[in-house]
Amino acid sequence: MNMMWNQAYRKSDPEAQARPLYPTMLESPELRWSFIRKIYAIVAMQLLATIAIGAVVVSVRPVAHFFVSTGAGLALYIVLIITPFIVLCPLYYYHQKHPVNYLLLGIFTLSLACVVGLTCAFTSGKVILESVILTAVVVIGLTLYTFWAAKRGHDFNFLGPFLAGAILVLFVFALIQILFPLGRISVMIYGCLASLIFCGYIVYDTDNLIKRYSYDEYIWAAVALYLDIINLFLALLTVFRVSDR
Repeated sequence: MNMMWNQAYRKSDPEAQARPLYPTMLESPELRWSFIRKIYAIVAMQLLATIAIGAVVVSVRPVAHFFVSTGAGLALYIVLIITPFIVLCPLYYYHQKHPVNYLLLGIFTLSLACVVGLTCAFTSGKVILESVILTAVVVIGLTLYTFWAAKRGHDFNFLGPFLAGAILVLFVFALIQILFPLGRISVMIYGCLASLIFCGYIVYDTDNLIKRYSYDEYIWAAVALYLDIINLFLALLTVFRVSDR
């Protein structure tokens, strides 16, 4: 009788049915899955906003020309580039305070979406489409792989120091390229290197999402994944744009 009751309880209890996301998991799988769904919902909204704003900037040509042909437009463009970096500081401090965290996240997303739109405005539609498709395939593939690997006990926390060092190399590489342009081959190498680095970050941040982020860090987790996807897209855009010339 007790065995029958236990079986019926397991069938009716969703937390009893949920399997651990990784072998050493001690928390409730249902709570972690709810957290993961919340993160991906926020990231999806960020990406939709980026696509919408980018489409407006690309399709309405006077908007893009305003930014490149007038002094005020150039100044505004510089402000839009700097804004995401500025907003990251208070966002990190207030990422657990509602609704300030959502307001700062909105400013961060909209300013970055404008920068992405202006980057795409002077790129051919073929190159943009190729970059979008490849970014989507890579993000979905790496996300599924990370969940699969985590379930089998693999841990990607060791990637943190290597990726931090790789980002530093990438930053110095970009600075050298700006000050001393090295040509198309150098830009191609930069784009390929950046693509590999942000592929690593997608795996690393997804692994953190599964195992390490606390439930109050949903905004910061969403920012990390969103930046990984956007930077991967921009890196692939650089590669395709150079190869299309």
